[in-house]
Amino acid sequence: MAARPRLKDVAEYAGVSPKTVSNVINDFEHVSEQTRTAVREAIDALGYRVNIAGRQLRQGRTGMITLAVPELDVAYFAELAKHVMTEADRRGRTVLLHQTGALRERELAALRGFDTQFSDGLILSPLALLPHDLATRDRRLPVVLLGERSAEGSTDHVGIDNARAARDATDHLLTRGRRRIAVIGGAVRGRQGTDRLRTDGYREALTAAGLPFDPDLVVPVQAYHWQDGARAATALMERPTPPDALLCLNDHMALGALRALHERGHSVPGDLDVVGFDDIEATRFSVPSLTTVAPDKQEIAQAAVSLLLERIDDPDGRPVQDQVAGHRVIVRESSGG
Repeated sequence: MAARPRLKDVAEYAGVSPKTVSNVINDFEHVSEQTRTAVREAIDALGYRVNIAGRQLRQGRTGMITLAVPELDVAYFAELAKHVMTEADRRGRTVLLHQTGALRERELAALRGFDTQFSDGLILSPLALLPHDLATRDRRLPVVLLGERSAEGSTDHVGIDNARAARDATDHLLTRGRRRIAVIGGAVRGRQGTDRLRTDGYREALTAAGLPFDPDLVVPVQAYHWQDGARAATALMERPTPPDALLCLNDHMALGALRALHERGHSVPGDLDVVGFDDIEATRFSVPSLTTVAPDKQEIAQAAVSLLLERIDDPDGRPVQDQVAGHRVIVRESSGG
């Protein structure tokens, strides 16, 4: 039986040093594309396979990272988790998935490394943490935050520009001639969470268009679920002067709103337009199909995994980073697309 090819065999075949082979395997920068191609061809030719478990054990690591999200039955988080798992697998890591239920005690448990013995670092999407929780966390556990962070400059973070995204969505509705745009899931006051930032972006778009801001058109909800969108849409359309557009701060609420409007005989996009956030897969198949703000979930996942692995490899090697992923408004039938 032939011996299993070793890293030094790959190096000899490619005509490079073992260190260069290691750099290519770990996807490090500063390796020329010609060298990278030669090493990959050598790996394929020899059938070399990285012994990930052995390498991690030698480094005193598990080879696993934790992803903690609020709710897996909210499609955005499930789709994001898939992208994180894909990127982690590409980088030779396994993902432990934890659902926090948007409860502070569960988010704190994740932040404090409840499974440090199994995991080398944490990617966390927090909803309930307080600024103090992040500012005073144990620095021995590498952490990357997703969404809106509460402690400026203390923890690596990846997200979109929520205010700009909401402004772009509102601008789209304004170009359609809509003037009474209601925000389902919005917040006029409170901490700078996602709901507040998106409401701020909506308000900025109105101001730029010379329109007054009406706080009565900003409708808070208990949760960002289907039924919350349906209830809010129903209540808004029962007002003496109903809105002519709904900006829903996630797609679940927007789809719930579409159902409620349909049941009550309102035409979309005839009587009013509806726009969501997140571009979950279901938005392509609703009737009408849903206009939505699409965060680049793949970019978010890749950036988060990359930042976390960098922090695991070198905890103090670089300053804290705040990376902004892209977004775009995808116009579909619910707003005339």
